[in-house]
Amino acid sequence: MNVKGMNILVTGGASGMGRAFVLALAKDGANVAFCDVNDAGIAETTAMAAEFGTKVVGFKANVADEAEVVALVKNAADALSSGGAGGLNGLVNNAGIFRDGLIVKVDKETGAVIKFPLSKWNDVLGVDLTGPFLLTREFAAQVIERKPGPAVVVNISSIARYGNRGQGNYSAAKAGLVADTRVWSLELAPYGIRTGAIAPGFVDTPILAGMKPEAFEAMVKPVPLKRVGTPGEIYAGVKFILECDYFTGRCIDIDGGLNV
Repeated sequence: MNVKGMNILVTGGASGMGRAFVLALAKDGANVAFCDVNDAGIAETTAMAAEFGTKVVGFKANVADEAEVVALVKNAADALSSGGAGGLNGLVNNAGIFRDGLIVKVDKETGAVIKFPLSKWNDVLGVDLTGPFLLTREFAAQVIERKPGPAVVVNISSIARYGNRGQGNYSAAKAGLVADTRVWSLELAPYGIRTGAIAPGFVDTPILAGMKPEAFEAMVKPVPLKRVGTPGEIYAGVKFILECDYFTGRCIDIDGGLNV
C-alpha cells in the first residue's frame, strides 16, 4: 500500500511521537484520525495538520477503556469514510504511559520494605498492552465487516522490551506487544491484515527535554551513534511497515545500535 490515500488511526496523537506521526502521515497524503486524553493537545495537533490538506480529526478517548475504544474505532472509521463506504485501513498503536519503580526497595532511613503498587502495574498494562489489544480487535473487526481492502497495524513497542531496571510494568507491556504482533500476524493474515512493530530507543521528545544534562549524557553514552533518535526517524520505520506489503509479524529496533 501507499500511505497516500490511506485512512489511518493513531493513538496518543496529542504530543510527542504520536503528534509527529499524525503530522507526517497527513503530509504524506493520508487521512488521519487520532485520539488522546488531552483536549488542548488534540486541538493543537488538529490545527497543526490543517496546512497539509488531508482530513485530520481528533477524538478524546482512553485506550484502556473498552467502551471508549469501541466508540473511537467506529467514529474514526465513519469520519474518514466517504459516504459511509470503506473505513480504516491503518492503525498505529502509539499511546503509552510510564509508572516507574522497583518491585521492592528498602527505605534507607527506616529499613522498611516498600512494595511497588499494584495500581501502577495495572495502569501501565492497561494503556500499553490492553489498549493495543482492544484497538487491534476493533480495527480488525471493522476491516472485515467493511471490506476496505488490505490493512495494517503498527505497534509502537520499546527497547525496554528487553528488560529495564525500574520498569517491570513497562517492559512487560512492551515485550508482550511484540509477542502479540506475531500472534496477530498469524491470526489476521487470512483477512488481508498485516502487523508490525517498532521498538524505539531514546527519542527526542518532551520527556527527554526535562532531563538533567548529566543524566542525559549518561543515557546517550552507551548508544553507538552517540545521540538520541528523532521522531522523524521512527516515522520512517512506521511508514516502511505501512507500505511494505510483504512485511508482517516482526519488530524493528530503531535504537542507534544500542546493545541491550
